[in-house]
Amino acid sequence: MTKADVIAEVAEKTGIDRGDVTATIEAFLNVIRQSMAEGHNIYIRGFGSFINKKRARKIGRHISKNIPMEIGEHYVPSFKPAKTFVEKIKNSEKVRLAHESQ
Repeated sequence: MTKADVIAEVAEKTGIDRGDVTATIEAFLNVIRQSMAEGHNIYIRGFGSFINKKRARKIGRHISKNIPMEIGEHYVPSFKPAKTFVEKIKNSEKVRLAHESQ
């Protein structure tokens, strides 16, 4: 499902104009991006948490030159689903059937 699919479904389910839904979802995603870039984590009860995870310094390899190189300490965005969200997916008959058919 793409962002356009999500927008279309939200617009259909709520009866809100597609342009307004697009603006709202874009604003929501921009708030998440900006807040995380400023070092804040976002917690949405019943859905999950958008957090900045710290990656330690390590030695990697420059593939084309085959030489070791240092990768400094850095942060990466991460999503941790809420327990209720995980349980809903675990108990979903549609998800199980979709994976069995593949």
